Amino acid sequence: MKMDLMSGYKGVVGLLVGSENSSNEDRYVERLLDRISNGKLQEDRRNAITELQAVVSESQAFQLAFGAMGFPIMLSVLKEEHDDVEMVRGVLETLVSALTPINHAKGSSNKVQPTLMNTDLLSREADCISLLLSLLEEDDFYVRYYTLQILTALLTNSPQRLQEAILTIPRGITRLMDMLMDREVIRNEALLLLTHLTREAEEIQKIVVFEGAFEKIFSIIREEGNSDGGVVVQDCLELLNNLLCSNASNQVLLRETVGLDSLILILKLRGSSFTFNQQKTINLLSALETIKLLLKGGSESDPGNDINKQTNKATLVQKNVLDHLLILGVENQWVPVSVRCVAMRCIGDLIAGDSKNRDLLASKVLGVEPQVEPALNTMLRILLRTSSIQEFAAADYIFKSFCEKNADGQSMLVATLIPQPYSMNDAFVEEDVNMSFGSMLLHSLTLGENGDPETCCRAASVLSHILKDHLQCKERVLRIEIEAALMQSLGAPEPLMHRMVKYLAVASSMKSQDGKSSTSGNSYVQAIILKLLVTWLADCPSAVHCFLDARPHLTYLLELVTNLSETVCIRGFAAVVLGECVIYNKSTDSGKDAFAIVDVISQQIGLSSYLLKFDEMQKSSIFYSAESSLTKKSFTRSSAASMANIEDVDENDLSESKNLDHPILSSILDSNFVNLVKSVEADIRKQIVEVYSHPKMKVAVVPAELEQRSGEIDGEYIKRLKAFIEKQCSEVQDLIHRNATLAEDLAKTGSTLQPEQRVSGGSDRVQIETLRRDLQEASQRLEMLKAERANVESEVIHHRNLAGKMEADLRSLSDAYNSLEESNLQLENEVKALKREGHSTFSDVEAIKAAAREEAQKETEGELNDLLVCLGQEQSKVERLGARLLELGEDVDKLLEGIGDDTGAAADGEDEDDDE
Repeated sequence: MKMDLMSGYKGVVGLLVGSENSSNEDRYVERLLDRISNGKLQEDRRNAITELQAVVSESQAFQLAFGAMGFPIMLSVLKEEHDDVEMVRGVLETLVSALTPINHAKGSSNKVQPTLMNTDLLSREADCISLLLSLLEEDDFYVRYYTLQILTALLTNSPQRLQEAILTIPRGITRLMDMLMDREVIRNEALLLLTHLTREAEEIQKIVVFEGAFEKIFSIIREEGNSDGGVVVQDCLELLNNLLCSNASNQVLLRETVGLDSLILILKLRGSSFTFNQQKTINLLSALETIKLLLKGGSESDPGNDINKQTNKATLVQKNVLDHLLILGVENQWVPVSVRCVAMRCIGDLIAGDSKNRDLLASKVLGVEPQVEPALNTMLRILLRTSSIQEFAAADYIFKSFCEKNADGQSMLVATLIPQPYSMNDAFVEEDVNMSFGSMLLHSLTLGENGDPETCCRAASVLSHILKDHLQCKERVLRIEIEAALMQSLGAPEPLMHRMVKYLAVASSMKSQDGKSSTSGNSYVQAIILKLLVTWLADCPSAVHCFLDARPHLTYLLELVTNLSETVCIRGFAAVVLGECVIYNKSTDSGKDAFAIVDVISQQIGLSSYLLKFDEMQKSSIFYSAESSLTKKSFTRSSAASMANIEDVDENDLSESKNLDHPILSSILDSNFVNLVKSVEADIRKQIVEVYSHPKMKVAVVPAELEQRSGEIDGEYIKRLKAFIEKQCSEVQDLIHRNATLAEDLAKTGSTLQPEQRVSGGSDRVQIETLRRDLQEASQRLEMLKAERANVESEVIHHRNLAGKMEADLRSLSDAYNSLEESNLQLENEVKALKREGHSTFSDVEAIKAAAREEAQKETEGELNDLLVCLGQEQSKVERLGARLLELGEDVDKLLEGIGDDTGAAADGEDEDDDE
């Protein structure tokens, strides 16, 4: 029956390997398996196993042939003849050979991987895992050793299947844990097995911890000599990190059972002369990885993670972990760069969001008397002087963590920023350890004038952390003025901000002159200085005003945004600085206000092109990697060697690819800065629309220009009103033209982005929905304005009719007055005639005439006053309606054309009557 099963596999090796002799391997393996399965003599069966092991260990073809036919037979031997130790040992050794890759074999170039196939086939065999675990209780050393090797190979290639199987076997993990107390060779194999087993398996991690894993791990580490030990220490720490990674309950158990003293002891350096080989470096990196996991706490989704994280921090500080980290990362320059970088990042994690730990770091003093200085000063010197960009980034992370939401710490550092005389700027920083923090920082900020833009930009990165979200610090640094060089004796001191913009331009010019290898380096310099400007100008109108004081600054930014030779991030950051000059601009000067900045952007860049800079920046790889939290890989045997040897990126290789940002920016541009840029971008888009939606000068309801001045005749008053209306109409037309330009630009932007939106993700769809809602709201607003305009026009027509009626009444009253005057004149003529005739009966005619005239005059004046009051009220209404029509874009002259002529004619008629 067994041989029938084997015959079904015939030829499979030949098909897979493609060798003419592969059928020979099939037949040879088949004969050996037949001897093992059906042999009568025990010695012959043992010899067959020995021969099979020999050929399988030397040829991939035999590995394939054995995997296709041999696993069921070998497992049956283990089950039925476990008392024959020699045969069991031979079977296990053969299985190890079948699962071990052969790199020197002739068929190594073949695409088929026999070990992977064999691992998969063996793991699928029923009861295979339980059978192997039961063999761990055997007394024979080699049986246990080979069994662990087989389980490790299965875990390496099929981890999930084996993890699930072990969980279902009673006491399966307990048997593995017992191997940690076995002989050294078996212990080391068990460490490797448990390391693979506990990777990303939370349930197994908990069981391993309850089986006393912490005690056993630290016991082995102490026996091996802590950080001075060999690869076994690395394996122990890797297993420890698997148990602690994102597992809050295991972290609590470590604190409350074993404690953290043994972990701190690993970080302690011994002896006066420190020697670091590669293995010790890896051991220290693994221990620092454990510290990072404790500082990170458990899973972010765990509601109690913050409490667990703070407890871990407090416990580590009580064990003086900060002192050990300072020795490894800051004070001892004999430590390898890779260890220094990780140690400094641990310091940053330790003080992040913890005011007590920040104060503790600020109080630390390093060095030996009399050469002592604050720890922050030493870190700043390392940041400025190191030749390793990774070490600069790690030190920068400490200052970021120290200044984040730490107003008191920021104020303390800013208070030390006192400009030194230029003569002192010639001294090197390393020659004066007593220099204050601020003096050292300002000295480095001015080194760009001496052709050292890299040190300048590193100092600028620290300054950006000090100024972030602190308005008082921003305004205080604005008042700092830097002296010009001695050779430029005529140069007056200039603000520090102006000097930083000058260095930004210098970095650009250096790149344009040397196009060989400075592309990536200068992009790293420019991007960090632009980051400082973005942080400085954010929510600080004073900084915006200072920046715009120099007209070339705006011109240079416009060139930077449109320069296609610059990287995507540099163009995007320059666009953000331009936008901040709009949204945080409180200037009233016509050439520096927000309206003027938007006008310049529209004319020289185009709003569509300008807004596209933000989209390009957010789609760049550097921006994306900065936005996502980077999770570093654990130290495994395969990756530890490369992680221990940190080498800076070769900028010559980067320069071969055009328009690439420096990879260090992914660590400098953290998620907080990315969120700042995103919020500023939204405000920029909103403010640009706001500026274009309203005229530069809003028209008052009743402007002072509409009031008639004292002594001004009607003709001049009308001409001045006409000129005022023409001016307002011109501004309205200009506003309409700008709105048309904006609409055209936005339309172009939409058409340009349309193909991208088809493949965009959820964020683009949300933006489209937002724009659609905004468009609907704008349409509703437009309909409301149209309805309001119709109401205003109807009111204008009504009041125009009413004014016409009042003018008709005025003309009728004038006619009545003229007839009265004629009657009066006739009566006077009659009186004169009577006087000539000498009649005495009319002696009192003069008195009657005077009384009649006085009464008529009173009546006429009363009616005229009433009429003028009514006309004044109507005129005020007409003026308010005219102002409203101006806002709606209506031509007021056409509406008032007929009314003005009639009024003028009536006024002329009255003047002629008065003359008569």
